[in-house]
Parts: sequence; C-alpha cells; structure tokens
Amino acid sequence: MSRTHGRVAKALWSLALLFGAATLSLHVAGSPALSQAPRPTGFTDWGWPLPYEKISAASIRWLRERGWWPLQVAWQSPFSGQNTIMLVIRDLDLLGKRGIEARFHAFEAGPPINEAFLAGRIQVGVGGNFPFTTLLDRGVPLGVLAILAPNLGHAVVVPRESPIRKLTDFKGRSAPAIVGIVTGSSAEFFFQSAAKVVGLDIGKDVVLKPMPPSEQALMPRGIDAVVPWDPTVALITEVRKTGRVVEWIFPYNFYQGNLYVPRELIENAAEVAQAITDAYVEAALWIRRYPEQALDIMAREATLQVFPRGLLRQQIRLYNLLYKPTVYFPHADFWAEENSRIATWLRENGRLTREITYKTYFDSFQPRFMTQTFAKLGWRVPGRPVFLPPDWKGAIGTLPYPPYYNAATLKTPQPFPERGDLVRPWWFAGKLYSP
Repeated sequence: MSRTHGRVAKALWSLALLFGAATLSLHVAGSPALSQAPRPTGFTDWGWPLPYEKISAASIRWLRERGWWPLQVAWQSPFSGQNTIMLVIRDLDLLGKRGIEARFHAFEAGPPINEAFLAGRIQVGVGGNFPFTTLLDRGVPLGVLAILAPNLGHAVVVPRESPIRKLTDFKGRSAPAIVGIVTGSSAEFFFQSAAKVVGLDIGKDVVLKPMPPSEQALMPRGIDAVVPWDPTVALITEVRKTGRVVEWIFPYNFYQGNLYVPRELIENAAEVAQAITDAYVEAALWIRRYPEQALDIMAREATLQVFPRGLLRQQIRLYNLLYKPTVYFPHADFWAEENSRIATWLRENGRLTREITYKTYFDSFQPRFMTQTFAKLGWRVPGRPVFLPPDWKGAIGTLPYPPYYNAATLKTPQPFPERGDLVRPWWFAGKLYSP
C-alpha cells in the first residue's frame, strides 16, 4: 500500500469513527479488508471499541441498595463454549473495566443455578433451555441478554462394549435400560424428544436415573447409557474411550444456553445489563484473537482440571470459534418458537404449574442490549441464526430436523466478517474490514 493510500485510508477511518458512516466502503482489490492499515487508537487488537463505557454512580448505588454489590455471577464448568467466555470475563476483569465489581461462582448444571438465582444468591445466571423454562414456570421475572453455546453437543453415550448401536435397540429388552441423566436439564428434553421420535417408552424401555455430569463421566457399572453434554461427551468418548455415541442432539432440538439477569435490574439499571452484554461479546472476541491464551486460562481453572489440555483446545474450536460471533444474538422469535416445544412437553407430562407460551418466551428475550453491542462494533444484526443454511428446508417442531451447521457438520469455522456482516468499518487482528 502506498504512503498516500495509507493516509487516505486512515483519514476515512477517522471519519467513520466520528460520524458513524454506515455506508463507508474501503474495498481494496475486491477484498473487504485493508490488511496493512494502521490500527486505529479507538479499538483493541481483538476488535473492541475504546474507551470502555462505565456504569454510573446511580446504578452502583441502586445495586448496593438492592444488596447486589458485588454482582454475583454464575457459570457452569462442564458447559463448553460458555465456560471459556465466563472465565475470560472473570480473569480479564471485563466487568471491572466497565465499573462493575463482580464475584464468579462455578456450578455443575443449570438446576442448582436456578435455586441460587431464586434465593437471590446470584444475579447473573446461565442455563440451558430446560432450566430456563423451569424459572419461567416459577414466575421468575428475568431477561435474557445473550445466547450461550448454541447447538452445544449433547449425546446418548453407551459403554464401548455395549450391544446398543442406535436408540431403537433399547426397545424390547427383558429389563428396562438405566440411563444416567441430569433431570430437569436440556439433556433430558433432548432424550425425551428423541425417544418420542424413535418410539421409546420412558418407564418401560428405559428408566431415567438422576446423575450429575461428574458421575456420568465415570460411566459407572449398572448404567446402560448416559446423556451428557460437552465437554463430558468428549471426555468419555475421545479421552477415556470408555463410551461411544449412539445419538446426537442435533436432529431433535436446537439447543441454546441463556445469559440472564433479573428483570428489575433491566428496569432500574439498564446500563448494567448493557455492560454485561458488552463484556460477554468482548470476551468472545478476545478468545477468537487469542485462543491459546484462552486455553491457558481454562487449563489453570481448578474445576476443569479433569479435562486434558488437548480436549479443552478442541472444545474452544468447536464452541467458541466455529460460528460467526453474531451467533450470540437472542433471536426472540426463533428461540421462543423452539422453546415452546419444551413447555408443551412439560405441560403434557404434568411438570409445569402454569401455561408457558410462545409469548412468555418471546417477552423474556431482551435483544435490545445485543443490538446496541453490535451497533458499537459496526456489525449487522443477522436476520436469523447464523447456523441455518440459506436453503434450510426444515420447520420448527417438525422432527427430525434436516442437517444444519453444527459441531458435527461444520469442518471449518464460518468466515467473519463476510460481505453483509458489517454496517461500518471494524478492526480485528491487524486488519481493517469494511462493509
């Protein structure tokens, strides 16, 4: 690039920052990136705009009065994708950079986080679709800020020597198969959905035994199968090699985790919800820029010591680097429709105390915060989840779902940014990208 060209590019970039020029185009030889452009002072090398926006004294005062200072944050250690981001937020103090004092607490699954949230011991929760529905059933007013680890791999895993090759092999046995599972979790809904599709009778063909992920990982004797989620699936099948997968979640459920806060926090200190959303996306970007440093953080975490470094690296690739970072956007219509299937099933089986509808779910999602985060970055909000192929012919609730982009079907990460992903120039890893 010539010196003159470089000065022109820098000047255009400054104008874009000053005026928010959404239509500014800096294409060079048909490429969306100016690879030799100098890094603007208004961005970190991992693509976050500076300076950091800090919450006001009024919001801090409100949190203190509510007894929510420091802010208590939950994360799930055996929950790939989410765990990396939450650890990076913690270790890089990305909430502190925004003026929020926070404490982080590790949990093994969503149901115990529900109880801590209900008891007021935590204010920032994470959980899968099933525990999320349970909170709604209990009338908890909350708001979902971001989608976590969409399409996280869940699987039915049997011992390596088991004669079971597919789910229908559980039918017609002399005694029901014992399946270890976290009841009240996304794993249970996946298994229940799959059983319905293939014609398994829960209670006759299989019996569900409550079992935490740590115990499932041991593949205890007397258990015919377990239904963990990653990284426990990979630990059993690829590291210890004591089990093998007979079915994945992907044809039966679009899984999503949720990052949520109390509704009263949104109503009384919206800038805190915005700061949490910003920190989440910044952590995701930092991981994309520095995956090995993110791996170092995970390897030092005491609750993850059971997982070898190589497995953690694989999980970062699958659940932090595979999808475009815009995948975290909470598409209220899509997720409300998919999750309403959970409520219908729970209602039919007498496990809900009240009716949970599409509107209940829809109203719980708060996409305005992620919309604002994307606006700061210059990203376009995708029209639908990025894991759906353009020609996807499926319909929500019609199972099994046709193939879509997930850890089993994507061999390389989705490119980002592509044309159409940006509304104004964005800097990342030494390159200036333009719309």
